[in-house]
Amino acid sequence: MKTRTPISVHIAITIGLTIMAFEMFAHDSDYFSSPFFWALLLITIILLFIMNSIGDLVENERFNRLSEEEKKQYLKEKNVSYLQKLWNSAFKKQSETEEKDILIDHGFDGITELDNSLPKWWIGLFWFGCIFCVIYLLAFSFTDYAHPDKEYDHETKTMLASINEYEKNAPQINLETAKYNADHIAEGEELFKTNCVTCHGEKGKGGIGPNLTDTHWINIKEKSLFKNVFWMLENGSPNNPAMRPFIKEGTITGRDAEKIAAYVYHINQEVAPITPVHGGAAPQGQDIKWENGND
Repeated sequence: MKTRTPISVHIAITIGLTIMAFEMFAHDSDYFSSPFFWALLLITIILLFIMNSIGDLVENERFNRLSEEEKKQYLKEKNVSYLQKLWNSAFKKQSETEEKDILIDHGFDGITELDNSLPKWWIGLFWFGCIFCVIYLLAFSFTDYAHPDKEYDHETKTMLASINEYEKNAPQINLETAKYNADHIAEGEELFKTNCVTCHGEKGKGGIGPNLTDTHWINIKEKSLFKNVFWMLENGSPNNPAMRPFIKEGTITGRDAEKIAAYVYHINQEVAPITPVHGGAAPQGQDIKWENGND
């Protein structure tokens, strides 16, 4: 009679397989905080204990039917730890007596073949691989697991939701509170490409709308360039209806306008004086010298 695998090993394997299944099939990766996950795990472990108790009853019944010699051998094997048995099955060399018992009755050129069982750790890895492949294929076929485009869309939606939540709770940016920040230039450039490049051209060199890299301005509402651009984004141009009040329309937020204004300030005050833009639209409006500072 063979000794049984300890229940602790079954519990460890069950926990591992449960986590793997939830990782593949659960839509939300935060399943550790789900009551369903812990309830399922608890019920499974309770069932394992029940099965183990039934196994103990069967084992005791079979043990009572063994001869005295078989009982001694069984108890001897049972006293060896499970990890030691795994080690022995993989690396321990058989004695001569054990080799005779598993010797296959054929050979060639003095070489004999033993009917060794595969190591238990190898068998365990084999079945784990089989189970993993089945679960993986099911997850890949019927869920969004392991689909990069679906994962990208999910992460994008999560990120946009967090941004919207932040925008709701963050202090609103208006003309008084807006401040220039060089860290906003890169994001401001992307927002500029989305909302402004159609009229003002690439890098603000002008097109339908005025050139934003020269010193001439049609609408002058504030003393600083940064604030003036923000004012225009909020209120639009009184001289040209094509320049809409983006903030008041709800097309962009005050925080977006702050970033666009940072980008326009950057290309006008920090880039153009060093590297003048060639091929830009002709100057329009007044030649103005803005006050020092970007607040």
